[in-house]
Amino acid sequence: MISRRAAAGYSMRGLALGDAFGETWFRRPVDSVEREIRERRLSPGPWPWTDDTAMALPLLRMLDEDGAVDQDRLALAFANTYDADRDRGYGPSMHRVLREIGEGEPWRAVTSRQFGGQGSWGNGAAMRVAPLGAWFADDLAEAARQAAEQARVTHAHPEAVAGSVAVALAAALAVLGLPSDQLIATVAAHVEDGEVASRLRRAVGIRPVVDPRHAAAVLGCGLQISAPDTVPFAIWCAARHLDDLHEALWATASAGGDVDTTCAIVGGIVAGRTGLTGIPDAWTTAAEPLPGWLTHLT
Repeated sequence: MISRRAAAGYSMRGLALGDAFGETWFRRPVDSVEREIRERRLSPGPWPWTDDTAMALPLLRMLDEDGAVDQDRLALAFANTYDADRDRGYGPSMHRVLREIGEGEPWRAVTSRQFGGQGSWGNGAAMRVAPLGAWFADDLAEAARQAAEQARVTHAHPEAVAGSVAVALAAALAVLGLPSDQLIATVAAHVEDGEVASRLRRAVGIRPVVDPRHAAAVLGCGLQISAPDTVPFAIWCAARHLDDLHEALWATASAGGDVDTTCAIVGGIVAGRTGLTGIPDAWTTAAEPLPGWLTHLT
């Protein structure tokens, strides 16, 4: 069995690959996307990654250097990453949040006042967290706690936190070798009750043989850019192909929606277990390279 450090590194690579793979579908004519996915015709590249990967990298680097989340330092790292490259597809609210943090405002004040004081329940905290789950796979309680800590730096709403915890636990359980048919129910049992947990419980009853488009019709696939609308479907897709990253990504993309984010989540969950086994060389060549510091993890 590979080390948890290596599993986190592979999870990061899978997340970035899924992100870049999913982003290719936003650069295609809308009327041809469904046909091209069905025929498995891909852009030859390059495939740039988005804010999903851009925010996952400083989170994993913090774990690599310090072994745990420091919220104050992570907020600054996110703001610095954003300031260095704002054209990664950040959502409208994150532009505001990260700009204000970068200007010196306390992150707690910034995030808690979003959306009339509710905080954001977007999928941004979930899209970046899978490598953290792999990192803490030996301690599920700590994986959940750290996932919640990192989520609150940008997303104060409880559903966004629940989405982050769910993805981290799915990634941890995948690394631990939990069978596919147990993954979703186990995650649901450990997520605080709410809309994310409710949709996870609904996902338990959707059989793996069901077309992902039908699962998306029940669970959502990120069109609302919210954690409840994104995370349960992504975890269902990951569980459906927990030992096959290549098929997991194609299945996820076939439903449409927020494809870069759903594929990033699925890639991060599955690759921590499988590595990049089965991924065509052409995909890894087309995808935007990751920073060199990541090499020592895998």
